[in-house]
Amino acid sequence: MTTADLNLLRVFDVLLEERNVTRAGARLGLTQSAVSHALNRLRYSLGDELFVRGPSGMQPTPRALEMGPQVHSALSQLQAALAFPDFDPATSEHRFTVAAGAYACGVLAPPLVSRLRETAPLAELVLAEVGSDVVERLDARRVDFLVSGVNVAPERFAREAILTETLVWVARPDSPLGLAERVDLEMLASAPHVVISKIPTELGDGHSRRLVTQPSWEDTGAFETALAAQGLTRRVGVRVPDTYSALAIAIRSDMAALVPRRLAMISAQSGRLVLIEPPYPSPAVEVSLLYLKERLNEPAIAWMRTLIRAVADSL
Repeated sequence: MTTADLNLLRVFDVLLEERNVTRAGARLGLTQSAVSHALNRLRYSLGDELFVRGPSGMQPTPRALEMGPQVHSALSQLQAALAFPDFDPATSEHRFTVAAGAYACGVLAPPLVSRLRETAPLAELVLAEVGSDVVERLDARRVDFLVSGVNVAPERFAREAILTETLVWVARPDSPLGLAERVDLEMLASAPHVVISKIPTELGDGHSRRLVTQPSWEDTGAFETALAAQGLTRRVGVRVPDTYSALAIAIRSDMAALVPRRLAMISAQSGRLVLIEPPYPSPAVEVSLLYLKERLNEPAIAWMRTLIRAVADSL
């Protein structure tokens, strides 16, 4: 089989997953016309339409559905046969890119950087913003890993829970809440709150690119449910885009904020904030590591995954 034929089968494999010519082209780094041209060549070669346009995108024919799993398996085996060279962390200058928000940058990144310096001193770590195009960047291998509260991810991604985080209220030590011996729900409701605004929960477009993340570090409505049960309402003093902004405002005001415990501990240890346990049932939040499954064939990526998990286990 020629190189050209292999490229055609790669187009077929991605198109079968995406069911959309434009999105398939984005993953392959090809224009829409190039994908269409490749599909036409494969149609001619196999004597079958393979895909027909429908109301929900490109629909595979019975022949395409029959050959799809075999093509995908064959391409995976070929990729494994052409495996990447061994990875030596002691000498490698590999650049790893991790998309992460404020929580992962504050809690996971510092010990990860320390371990990376010890075991792979020449390697580089890039911490990138998550962004609405993170699925596209993961597919294009511009991002290696995503660390976030991921609820739903496309099948081609591995999603591993690496941390379980609980939430805690924080307030300045000399604030009314900070001075109280015991904070009940009514007292908590009477204080002004710093609220972390909800972020978009669906990243990417189309079913095969749909990534659903935790909307924010709010406790999925547990606080509001507890308030409603007692006929109380919360006082919102300010809304902020991220956890660090919430902590900074809580340190300099009499407002309270609900934040991840590990991140709150950093400020509490310096005496700038006190921790207040939620006076109501508060669910834990899972933090996940997300990456393309097929990238575990790359020794550098497999090594970094192991390192990230080891660092998370130590927290």
